[in-house]
Amino acid sequence: MRRFAVLMIAALAWAGAITPAWAQASAYPAKPVKVVVPYSAGGPADALMRAVGQKLSEKWGQPVIVENRPGANEIIGADLVAKAAPDGYTLLLGSEAAFSLNPQLYSKLPYKAEADLAPVCRVVTAQLMLVTRPDFPASDVAGLIAYLKANPGKHTYAITGIGGVLHLAFAWFNQLYGVQTTEVPYKGLPLALQDVMAGRVDMLFAISGGPMPHVATGKLKAIALAGAHRVAIAPDVPTFAEAGYPEFEASVYFALAAPAGTPPEVRAKIAADVAGIVGAPDFIEKNLTAIGFEPVSETPDAFAGFLAKDRAVAAQRVGAAGVKLD
Repeated sequence: MRRFAVLMIAALAWAGAITPAWAQASAYPAKPVKVVVPYSAGGPADALMRAVGQKLSEKWGQPVIVENRPGANEIIGADLVAKAAPDGYTLLLGSEAAFSLNPQLYSKLPYKAEADLAPVCRVVTAQLMLVTRPDFPASDVAGLIAYLKANPGKHTYAITGIGGVLHLAFAWFNQLYGVQTTEVPYKGLPLALQDVMAGRVDMLFAISGGPMPHVATGKLKAIALAGAHRVAIAPDVPTFAEAGYPEFEASVYFALAAPAGTPPEVRAKIAADVAGIVGAPDFIEKNLTAIGFEPVSETPDAFAGFLAKDRAVAAQRVGAAGVKLD
């Protein structure tokens, strides 16, 4: 009997050691969930997370609270989540800046992206569109490259932050095709678009939802999309690949991550529920298409695999731009 009792106690202790993750996942969420968005309220990432959060609240029966923590190229928000309890109740909605670019741009960070943030899933991705002022002499990729090569250093492109995705896209474009252009930094996309439309700056890359209304009215000229296919918001704009330049690709994504140590079952549940929301046709039509976002459905393991490739690309493109932000 004594031996039996000892075995039972050991079995119960062992069961207790492995049950919490499963129990937590099946009961998750049992209280409000906070999602840190490292951007100001009202921007594309904030609007996306609030729309997704509302649907998650309805599905989970718990509030999903969006907390805006803008600044420092997503470092403030990412660091906050990296240091939170690993229980699934504090998440980050970040871009490649938080996950892949910052480790290349900064010699020292308060968080380690690979070690401190556990992948959950990409939520959306978006191709970048190359647009120019309406009277620019070229109207397609081949003509643009030829014109820029014939006029080295004479033309400018707008960016919304040194070392940001838009900056790195043009730096990569310059290196690939041997052209020389000069960046002009802006505090936000609206001001950048205004100056391109006014002819004060020659061109820029942006998510298609930003420039397309101005392309439609002739205030901007669309050159090409930097992705694998055309998008619904701009069906007449070709891709770089269609133009004969398949080696150039530039896109952005917004993805969810949790503090390292968050149970994989919890992360898998979040990923599956988010995929069900962003993949719904009515959600796509209402919240994604006009911005230029496309939904992504993937597991935490799939996102981790994507990040391994994305970090290699980030190292290459930051190197091409020659940027350090220390």
